[in-house]
Formats: sequence, structure tokens, C-alpha cells
Amino acid sequence: MDRIDKTNYYLDIAEVVSERGTCLRNNYGSVIVKNDEIISTGYTGAPRGRKNCIDLGYCRRQINKTQSGTGYELCRSVHSEQNAIISAKRKDMIGSTLYLVGINKRNGEYITDNYPCTLCKRMIINAGIEQVVMRDNKEKYRIEQVSNWIENDDTV
Repeated sequence: MDRIDKTNYYLDIAEVVSERGTCLRNNYGSVIVKNDEIISTGYTGAPRGRKNCIDLGYCRRQINKTQSGTGYELCRSVHSEQNAIISAKRKDMIGSTLYLVGINKRNGEYITDNYPCTLCKRMIINAGIEQVVMRDNKEKYRIEQVSNWIENDDTV
């Protein structure tokens, strides 16, 4: 049996974490790793104590036919990247890697164009995370250097 490489190992863990997600549209899982040690994990879900979309049985963004990637203020969920960052100490995240996997809840397939939203990018920058690894399929992934987000500021 072939041994899985470390990148796919952490992406597999992020994928399992995504299974805790409570969104009716897309669920994401994030794992923050530094020095080959898991610092924290996060999945898509409503803030603690609030009802999740799966519990309510509806999604306001779906009802309003909100285009994917827009209308986040209507969403009940906290993103997986945000939850992972909230659960970690900044000193532990400096120089770390965030592994991100997205699963489309409607068809069970990988979200091949997954990418942190603008707010998550800001939080990733401030957390001191060095790079983000995003899964496209079981073997293929992309690596984004966070320093590129700082140098090529897309919010101006």
C-alpha cells in the first residue's frame, strides 16, 4: 500500500471536518497546521447557540436565489476558515498552513474553484498564516501564498 503524502493527509482531515458543516449549499472544512502539528480545525456552521440551516430546513440565500460568492451578510454560518482561526492562538498560527476543502451539498462533489472570501482572506492575513492549500479533487490541490494577497491587494 502506498503511503499518502502529508498535503493530502491534512486535506483528508479537512474533508472529514467539513462533514460537521451545517450549510445546505456548501460545506467547508479547514485545518491549520504548523510544524507538522494540527493547531485547530473549523467547519461551516451557525454561531454557537444559534440554529443551523439544516435545523431550520431552509437557507435564506437559497430562498433569495443569491448568487454563490455574494450576499454573505444573509448567511447564518461562520466560515470554516474563521472558525479555525477563532479556535487558535495567533502566536501558534504565525507561519502556519491552512488546508481548505469544500463540498457541494447538492451533489456531494468537491468545489473545485474554492477560495477564501474577502473577509476570510483578511482574517488569514491578520492571523499570520503563511499559505493556504485548497483541494480541487482527491489528488489535485492548489497552494496560495498569503503574501501574494498582501502584495496584490484586491480590495482597492
